[in-house]
Amino acid sequence: MAKFRLYLEENNRSPLAQLWREFSRQHSALFGLILFSTFLSFSVLAPFITPHDPYLQADNLLLLPPSWTEQGLVQYPFGTDDLGRDLLSRMLKGATYTFGLAILTVLASLLAGLALGALAGMSRGVKSSFFNHLLDLILTIPSLLLAIIIVAVLGPGLENTAWAVILALLPQFVHGIRNAIAEQLKQDYVTAYRLDGANNWQVLTRLIIPNIWEKITVLSSMALSTAILDIAALGFLGLGAQAPIAEWGAMISDSLDIIYVAPVSVAIPGLLIFAAVLSVNLVGDGLKVAIQKRRES
Repeated sequence: MAKFRLYLEENNRSPLAQLWREFSRQHSALFGLILFSTFLSFSVLAPFITPHDPYLQADNLLLLPPSWTEQGLVQYPFGTDDLGRDLLSRMLKGATYTFGLAILTVLASLLAGLALGALAGMSRGVKSSFFNHLLDLILTIPSLLLAIIIVAVLGPGLENTAWAVILALLPQFVHGIRNAIAEQLKQDYVTAYRLDGANNWQVLTRLIIPNIWEKITVLSSMALSTAILDIAALGFLGLGAQAPIAEWGAMISDSLDIIYVAPVSVAIPGLLIFAAVLSVNLVGDGLKVAIQKRRES
């Protein structure tokens, strides 16, 4: 039985609840979110769920086929590589280096981009003009090429790869945040807040950043897919993760010589990279559509 209410009370959803309602109506976005959560769980829990040591070599198990073939073993579902290492364990461990490292690099680049973007968006005069033209010049260089140049200077390795991806993504964040701040500064409520005596820091922290977090989220999702591809590409080119690190791009590069003997060792890392990028893109597109519909409603 419905409760009697003397006064009519409107129940307005919060912005996050409205955003989730519009996001959950998209089946592709929900599928991408489930896939994204799966990869995130693998990247965090990989050290605890790998059935075997991903770096343990077994001379009697070289190039073991997958378990669904007659020569395969149930203990090694995806088989082994040319050194007898379990492919399933290496795939799970690779999620930490390819997917997990991509998330960390995006977060680091986001924090630095937020600071520099706020500085560029709130500044005026010659300093702002020089900074903006410099950003436009850097953005003409593809992120992967910029990452390759940085790794060539710093040297190969997984740690240098992380720094290269952070620096390669930084101009995108600075440019996007700068434009979002410049758009917000044109709004009437910002002018009214300044007339009340608010300084630049108060305008930035209390008005602008709370109103651009949705754009920052969409920008981060786009940067995450780029980071995954850049880390895998650098590993494939031999500039990123070095042997015996189980990174997906490096695993593809190491298995190219045996692709006709053990195609699974090349196909599965490639499919994982594709699925990881697909999950991020589906979530990003779903967020973009949900934000647009929430504003229209």
